[in-house]
Amino acid sequence: MMNLCINASYAMEQTGGKLTITVENVLLGNSLAKDYPDLKSGKYVKIAVSDTGPGIDSKIIDRIFEPYFTTKEIGKGSGMGLAVVHGIVKSHSGSIKVDSTLGKGTQFSILFPLAQGKAAVEAETIQEIPRGSETILFVDDEISIVNMVQRMFERLGYKVQTATTPQDALDRFALNPDHFDLVITDMTMPQMTGVKLSEKLMEIRPDIPIIVCTGHSALVDEEKAKELGLAAYIMKPISIRETAQTIRKVLDRK
Repeated sequence: MMNLCINASYAMEQTGGKLTITVENVLLGNSLAKDYPDLKSGKYVKIAVSDTGPGIDSKIIDRIFEPYFTTKEIGKGSGMGLAVVHGIVKSHSGSIKVDSTLGKGTQFSILFPLAQGKAAVEAETIQEIPRGSETILFVDDEISIVNMVQRMFERLGYKVQTATTPQDALDRFALNPDHFDLVITDMTMPQMTGVKLSEKLMEIRPDIPIIVCTGHSALVDEEKAKELGLAAYIMKPISIRETAQTIRKVLDRK
């Protein structure tokens, strides 16, 4: 939902407009089946996110869910947002489609199977989220993610510096390499990848622990991370509990 709303906001950045979110129960029958061919007939919850922006060109609309495809200028995003949305929807047995008219706006419609019966209450052991006081350099070209993660880490006690370009991160690190206890970087960014940035940072200070965030498991896995000399990797979307546990594991190991 955050990704879809941020995209809608960006589409209306120049002109302003209206963001609308609706939720309704629908019965998937013959009339809707053609729009969602991968779903069985039955009861679903439909979530629609609409904007009144300039719309999406018909020449590119079939590609918008591809990883790394983006119409944003350099520094405005990596293009992973809609690919991540698509993956989340599919993993919950849902389907997503887009309708757009140039000059009038865009609507993303998501169908999730309607839960039958009452949800089972599972006993869950509540684990305390680990905290710390070390200094972290966080790098991501999505400003909204940078702001969210910075607040998240600072609430856990960490001192956080941020960069929205790999070069800015490199320059900041080079000024005082020993100031940082850990670097967390996005994988897909303009100018250079998170892996390339990690290599340059480790040229300056070989022992700096680095965690790479990625929305695509084919780019980095546990084996590749070890080969590249990375301390760990985190899959997007970022989970505060898992990320906090990974940070402590890496820093305590050091």
